[in-house]
Amino acid sequence: MSSLPENDPHAPQTEACADLTAENQTSAAASNAPAGLNAQSLNAPDLAAHNLDAHDLDAHDLDAHDLSAQVVVREPAEPLLFQSWEHLKPPQTRLPHFGHLAMLLLFALAGLLPSMLVLELALHMHLFGVSTLQQATSNIYYNLASEGILYLVMVVAAYFFFPLLWGRKFFDGIEWNGAKAARIFFRLFLVAMGCFLFAVLNSLWLPGPKNAPIDKIFNSTGAAWLLFAFGTTVAPFCEELVFRGFLLPSLCTAYDWTLEKIRKTPAPDLTTDGHPQWSTAAMVVGSLLTSLPFAAMHAAQTAYAIGPFLLLICVSLALCTTRLLTRSLASSIVVHACYNFLLFSMMLLGTAGFQHLDKL
Repeated sequence: MSSLPENDPHAPQTEACADLTAENQTSAAASNAPAGLNAQSLNAPDLAAHNLDAHDLDAHDLDAHDLSAQVVVREPAEPLLFQSWEHLKPPQTRLPHFGHLAMLLLFALAGLLPSMLVLELALHMHLFGVSTLQQATSNIYYNLASEGILYLVMVVAAYFFFPLLWGRKFFDGIEWNGAKAARIFFRLFLVAMGCFLFAVLNSLWLPGPKNAPIDKIFNSTGAAWLLFAFGTTVAPFCEELVFRGFLLPSLCTAYDWTLEKIRKTPAPDLTTDGHPQWSTAAMVVGSLLTSLPFAAMHAAQTAYAIGPFLLLICVSLALCTTRLLTRSLASSIVVHACYNFLLFSMMLLGTAGFQHLDKL
């Protein structure tokens, strides 16, 4: 018997089997990885999710000469602060509402001060032969000047203030949508024509009184032309801004908000442009309630006669419908301006260019 240790014939085979087993395990682990993944493209949570480690992927994706390459594993990203709040729905404010309307009226009241100062200065200077307040109330130049100053202060203040409050441009907040009004101008003119024809019929069925306050304003050709210009530009814009731009949306929103609180239902989402969506009932009630003060504001011009008052309510309902259906304040302004233009044009033709105002 030799003293040298005998070589175990199974020893080399055992090592080969061990190497083969390790290689098979590595290949099997790497084969479980999705195609295109390697240690550099996955971070630690990804490797753990696939039951892999960086060595497995490198052994699969790299050849034998690159097995010594250093594996860099990205650290998981640090979670965002208050990450649970990330997907919360931001509060939606329906614009404008009664609070915004109250602010607009405050701006109008602020416009009374410079208006009264200008009026007092004009009386002191006896402009247009007017020296008393009673004379000024029936003078077209004083009336339009004081009204124009009030409107100017109100609009300028609103234009610069509300964007700070709303976080959006003023005309976006009141749903101006002038491009829509331009595209459908012909249809808007037809609506104005319909209102005009109804006014003609109304004057035959329920005529207004003779020598109404509005008739006394048309006391000269210059006054008539001035009223024509004012009534087709400034007046429609400012009146629509107040009644259809602020009052009507506020009433519609208040109606829906009240029912939501009573029924404990959530408010509907805003439109894609960030404007409120109202129920049909809210729009009907809002239009009726908007038309009453609109007609009352003009009723004094026709001595509160029932015929002109009903006409004004109907015209206001047409303007409210236009505003709501088109989602465009500019559209109701176009209808209002065209309606006034048709009325003044009829007066212009009936008086031979405002030369015979006694025919009114």
